[in-house]
Amino acid sequence: MTHTTFTLEVEPRIPARLRRLEELAGDLVYSWDRRVRALFARLDGELWRACGHNPKVFLRRVSQQALDEAAQDRGYLEEYSRALSGYDSYLQAQASERVAVHFDPQTDLVAYFCAEYGLHESLPIYSGGLGILAGDHCKAASDLGLPFVAVGMLYRQGYFTQAIDGRGQQQALYRPNRIEDLPVTLATDATGAPIRVQVELPGRVVGLHVWRAKVGHIDLYLLDSDLPENSESDRALTYQLYGGDREWRIQQEIVLGIGGVRALRALGLAPTVWHINEGHATFSVLERCREQVAQGLSFAAALERVAAATVFTTHTPVPAGHDIFDAALFDRYFANFAPALGIGLDALRALGHSPQNQGSFNMTSAALRGTRFHNGVSKIHGEVASHMEHYVWPDIPPEENPITHVTNGVHVSTFLAQEWTNLLDVRFADWRGSLTDCQWWECLREVPDHRFWSLRRELKTQLLQVARRRLMEQHRRAGMAEAQLRRITQYLNTDNGDVLVLGFGRRFATYKRATLLFQDPERLARLLGDPQRPVLVMFAGKAHPNDLPGQALIRQIYEFSLRPEFIGRILLLENYDLNLARRMVSGVDVWLNNPVYPLEASGTSGMKAAMNGVLNLSVLDGWWAEGYDGSNGWGIVPHGTDFDPVYRDREEASDLYDLLERQVIPLYFERHGHSHPPQWVAMAKQSMISILPRFNAERQVLDYVEKLYAPARDHRRRLDAVSDGAAALAAWKRRVREQWSGVGFVPPPAEPASGRTLAFGEALDVQAVLRLNGLRTQDVVVECLLGELQDDGKLVVQERLELEPVSSQPGGEVTYHLALRPRRTGLQHYRIRAYPYHELLAHRFELGCMRWL
Repeated sequence: MTHTTFTLEVEPRIPARLRRLEELAGDLVYSWDRRVRALFARLDGELWRACGHNPKVFLRRVSQQALDEAAQDRGYLEEYSRALSGYDSYLQAQASERVAVHFDPQTDLVAYFCAEYGLHESLPIYSGGLGILAGDHCKAASDLGLPFVAVGMLYRQGYFTQAIDGRGQQQALYRPNRIEDLPVTLATDATGAPIRVQVELPGRVVGLHVWRAKVGHIDLYLLDSDLPENSESDRALTYQLYGGDREWRIQQEIVLGIGGVRALRALGLAPTVWHINEGHATFSVLERCREQVAQGLSFAAALERVAAATVFTTHTPVPAGHDIFDAALFDRYFANFAPALGIGLDALRALGHSPQNQGSFNMTSAALRGTRFHNGVSKIHGEVASHMEHYVWPDIPPEENPITHVTNGVHVSTFLAQEWTNLLDVRFADWRGSLTDCQWWECLREVPDHRFWSLRRELKTQLLQVARRRLMEQHRRAGMAEAQLRRITQYLNTDNGDVLVLGFGRRFATYKRATLLFQDPERLARLLGDPQRPVLVMFAGKAHPNDLPGQALIRQIYEFSLRPEFIGRILLLENYDLNLARRMVSGVDVWLNNPVYPLEASGTSGMKAAMNGVLNLSVLDGWWAEGYDGSNGWGIVPHGTDFDPVYRDREEASDLYDLLERQVIPLYFERHGHSHPPQWVAMAKQSMISILPRFNAERQVLDYVEKLYAPARDHRRRLDAVSDGAAALAAWKRRVREQWSGVGFVPPPAEPASGRTLAFGEALDVQAVLRLNGLRTQDVVVECLLGELQDDGKLVVQERLELEPVSSQPGGEVTYHLALRPRRTGLQHYRIRAYPYHELLAHRFELGCMRWL
């Protein structure tokens, strides 16, 4: 018999005494304020879990009885009052002093563009690390009171839900988001009318809704093409994160970049700093240039004015992470846009030129040329990016080009476990105001070792319970026999005594080498299989649906997890999301990370683990190369890129096994008569003390404010303070580029084979003759670099001194002079170089032109 099932959702009436629960459900402060989340969980914990920790859905489905009883429950009302008091105090707080020094909320605003945001599992519009980082950046901006607005897209399908079947195959399940379930509202204008903007695509105009998500002090605006007047294909443009082909991608990035700028204009917002977080939003530069051209500037002048106030962050050294559109595709989408810029398509496409992809439009290249402030996300990554993108500044040594770095950080209140928060609140009430004070965190040494260890054990017990429940559901769904399931979960019982848990949780990409641990299965089996020192390894992560090698890694781990020698000791958990991540980074004992050097741009999961007292065992790449101090975890020295990959993997796996066998496992199980391992606890304390204040999102945002945002804002003001400053700078750059090929040094007389000798305090007359080829002396700096020459030919510079023009000869040759008095004795070397200079440059080498004597 056929039946039709109808759906009916009966919503409860929220009692007046609890009315502000709806307000709390609409502000993503709940994503890091556990007191707020606890209000919902206390009403009905099982329903809270079933609703995916989504407050809006929960309030529609919680029973009327639960609400009515809570409205009469003194304990609940006290908890409700405390949560509201904390929430109201947070919203009334003033900006951080370090922010207030640089930014005035009445005149300044940072606009932040990113393709994804990972704020909480209840707003699933993120894929992985980039989105989580963007979410943490927004949260820290709110905490600090930074005048800040974020722009992204509202995907009906965020990243997929992962299931792993009985063969270890990843299944990607897409569950569309219902708008009414999300913590968003339609953005409106002053009259209350919904804001809509449009972008032009070939042969049609696409309308966009603008949704607002409140994140404490800041707003996140999300673009949505699912409007009735759009075609079915255009309505789907914002449907899926990172879905579709290259044409879909360029359309999405037009929506994000061009539509995002238009949304901010429609909202009446006038950012003074623009931050492009990864290349997806690069087209925002073109839209802002179009606005300037419409006001009468040339494209070159418009680009100078726009770039002056714009920051670009690149996030990956992996080539596949950089969007490149072939010429035919780009031309089709920008054929009608180029005339609005006053230039031809070839000139526009040249903005995205890169030597590896001739004729194509590289979004990273365009972002670098369309901004004046650029950074990687760790010290190593900044250096790698400087080499990868050196073609933008071809004459400049990569270590001196304009790319700097701001090392990533993580949002403490989101990822620090509730148990740690409770302990800190009781013992050190002012800890939230000291997040970046390294000396302050020395107070953690005052926590008794037994209390520290007890808290760590509690967090691990919670993780093991979650892992057991998830594995039971996962394998029963796949049809696994109960006897086999008992073997898989045998070490997850809390009454089994102590067990050392290693964790690996991140995207399964080949360069992250999740399976490095399996290089020598026999040795691994011996390490994990000692009944006196039980060890288990917990894996979790997703592979991109199109990444077949990444999915093969998942199958390999799954197969190892079922081998007799590893069953129960190697665990693979499906559907790694924010909820599971919070459990793992706080509950494991050791966090593993095995990237191929130098492909780990930063990594942040290890930071989250460290601030919860977990020890990192990682390749010294990304952030860990800065965080490791020899006493807060373990570091694997990577092999360079010159080594054969097979040899490199074998050697680094051997180092990993050695560290586990000789240091990690013994240190954990050596109790010396105590109920806890004293040396392990000391190292765990050092991990928290050394890493939490240096690698948190508040420090990260303050670094952006002081190193990039404020300088970008000031540079734009400096440009605008000069009459026609942008036009003048653009004209000067054009003239320098036209003449630079003829600029060069006249070869000097031969240097004595033995060099020159000076007594300390004496001066050496240094002269150089430079052909200026029509440029003026004020257009060029001639510089002497003095230092020590290394065996590899690199000069370690100790002093930089300018030569002064003293005479000129017919034909444009100018003699420069310096009375060189070295400040040090001993063997030294010097070099002479020239580069163009203008007082309105943001970076002295931004033209990428240089000549050496």
